[in-house]
Amino acid sequence: MNPELLRSLAPQVLAALVRKYGDFEACEDAVQEALLAASQQWPSSGVPDHPKGWLITTASRRRIEQWRSDSARQRREEAVALASPPDPSPAPGVDDTLTLLLLCCHPALARPSQVALTLRAVGGLTTAEIARAFLVPEATIGQRISRAKRALRGERFSGDAGPERLAAVLQVLYLIFTEGHTASSGGSVSRVELTTEAIRLVRGLHAELPADGEVTGLLALMLLTEARRPARVSASGALVPLASQDRKLWSAESIAEGVELITDALATAPIGPYQLQAAIAAVHAEAASTESTDWEQILTLYDLLQVVAPGPMVTLNRVVAFAQVHGAEAGLAELAGVELKDHYRVDAVRGHLLEEAGDFGGAREAYLAAARRTLSLPEQGYLQARAAKLKP
Repeated sequence: MNPELLRSLAPQVLAALVRKYGDFEACEDAVQEALLAASQQWPSSGVPDHPKGWLITTASRRRIEQWRSDSARQRREEAVALASPPDPSPAPGVDDTLTLLLLCCHPALARPSQVALTLRAVGGLTTAEIARAFLVPEATIGQRISRAKRALRGERFSGDAGPERLAAVLQVLYLIFTEGHTASSGGSVSRVELTTEAIRLVRGLHAELPADGEVTGLLALMLLTEARRPARVSASGALVPLASQDRKLWSAESIAEGVELITDALATAPIGPYQLQAAIAAVHAEAASTESTDWEQILTLYDLLQVVAPGPMVTLNRVVAFAQVHGAEAGLAELAGVELKDHYRVDAVRGHLLEEAGDFGGAREAYLAAARRTLSLPEQGYLQARAAKLKP
């Protein structure tokens, strides 16, 4: 049995149950029990002809049992017990996963809770992975998810996709893609299933909202970033940095689509952070090499991004571009102003700039510090290899 089958079906089954019964938290519990039953039964009995329908039926039965055990809902027992399981297929033109996204981004929830719940329910990320994406303690994310589930008790689906709700959905999809593109832990550089799912969901949003500049910008950003994936890992599984990648391996089709999307968006829609990030990715994608990259244009785009969506990671990325334009020493001076002191990428950038400036001992220590702080094994290996090439 393929575990990815259960992972891909889980949000669809959850969406079907909540659409039928309401109460997000109770339905999620029922779905988890159905997934557990499938993982125990299918290896011996075989995957059913209609696995989604099997999961929905099993989860629906469990939901009914939960309802029966609640004496306060005794009056509903007969109606629920007689109810047929929800239809495995949503209405024509409705994507249950996208609908679940909108529910998770309910306006009653605070933005951090919206993002955390959606990453958990739709993206399938663990609480620990979400915590690393947010750069906050795991307990904090667990509390956010629990509060969100409680707040959604009794809520059913709404097709509302207003600006605030859409902004939350875009942030969720961006974080899902980011975790997939650069896995925060484990032995793999990336998690293709997450990047693929994020792109699929953004394509669905773009089909519904083709004139929205930020939806278009996010889709372009994902395509341009994912285009580089075939060159990011060597034959031995080692991480290959952008400057060393074989650009002939990049997906020309994805780059062409991404460049076309962001060009149209910048010309027709109000500017936003996803468009600016996509524009930066497009400059990288169209350059023949690191040396021929238009770093001055990238630096200008980061200056705009700092105004539109300031943040420590934007500042850190800007430092890299600033150093390419003004030199490593100037970059180190800029790096001193980055507030994200304890993140491994700060040490990694410091190591690179110190190496460029000729301070090989300092660079070695910075690379080793970065290697100790990251949970990604490929990144650890890459940083340790960089340090090993430098004399103490």
